[in-house]
Amino acid sequence: MIGFFQGMWLIVALDLKQRVRGVAWYVLLGVFVLLVTLVTVLVVIATNAWDSGGGAVFSTVVFFVLLLGTLVSPALSGNAINGERDAGTLATTQVTLVTTAQLVVGKWLAAWITALAFLAASVPFLVFGVVLGQVSASTIAVSLLVLAVEVGVIAAIGVGLSGVITRPLFSVVVTYLVVAALSIGTVIAFALGGAAMQSTVQQTYISVDYERLDENGLPPDGEDVPCLPAETVEYQVPRFDHVWGFLAANPYVVVADASPGTFDDYGSPRDLFGWIAVGVRQAQHAPDLSPVYDECEQWREHGAYGSPGDEDYETPQEVYDRSVPSWFVGLSIHVLLGAGALAWAWRRTEVPARRLAKGSRIA
Repeated sequence: MIGFFQGMWLIVALDLKQRVRGVAWYVLLGVFVLLVTLVTVLVVIATNAWDSGGGAVFSTVVFFVLLLGTLVSPALSGNAINGERDAGTLATTQVTLVTTAQLVVGKWLAAWITALAFLAASVPFLVFGVVLGQVSASTIAVSLLVLAVEVGVIAAIGVGLSGVITRPLFSVVVTYLVVAALSIGTVIAFALGGAAMQSTVQQTYISVDYERLDENGLPPDGEDVPCLPAETVEYQVPRFDHVWGFLAANPYVVVADASPGTFDDYGSPRDLFGWIAVGVRQAQHAPDLSPVYDECEQWREHGAYGSPGDEDYETPQEVYDRSVPSWFVGLSIHVLLGAGALAWAWRRTEVPARRLAKGSRIA
């Protein structure tokens, strides 16, 4: 086991040295810090974070790191193996004592560490959000842990596809497509699927007959509230409760839903994590297909100047508490997808090779 880790770390060290040898890597980190600075300033101004707390700042920076990870990691990991094969250096490594498993895992860890450098560069901004307050320790720990895992999954998919696909450019493009399918495709599938699966709502409305009220706007003495005949209206509503599972595979939803929700005194989320989690969990619930709005009953209970319907209002916190979390399903799908890609790359890169694709080089 010690020999395995030594060979694996040798690959990691060599790969990292190649990445940081040029100036481009430091320029990329500098641009990232500049963008995070700009985003942080805008979020602080937009949310008045000095008074409302740093929840919005912290969650926005975490999502920004994940966004950059989905944009940069495929380019850094999508040609990790086939790029060396194309350059003729892969065979040189494979004739040493380094095994194929050490090679694949080492390439993956190097790509993961490279992506985590963006998280390390964002630490001052995350600390700034924590200092502003309203960010719990559980939110900090869980969100950063899940973020690190998601970045590792993206790196695993890129390295895996680089071992499966022979052409570096094609493997990078396919990696971007997979990431786009998880990030954007799940949202499109959710929206289109919900719009395609519609149900008919029969809404019944019973209104007060205001013409029969007296000059004070009250029912005549000794009489009940005068009511008009019930009216029924039909209309179509999308059924997002049938397709909300698509969002469970979205990496942004996974990070948001896994982070413990924090709410203010009015039951509203304090950060972007909470708003996304509430929105996804709200989609789980089926719409009321036969609602009844009885204005007469509300009049009897609250009077002419009451506030009918207030007791039926559900706060975002109540929606959050009565719904089922889905982050562990999405995270499991992502981990299996990344592990499967690495296993497939190991099988395709293993030597001696039984069969090579047409045009592939060995040395």
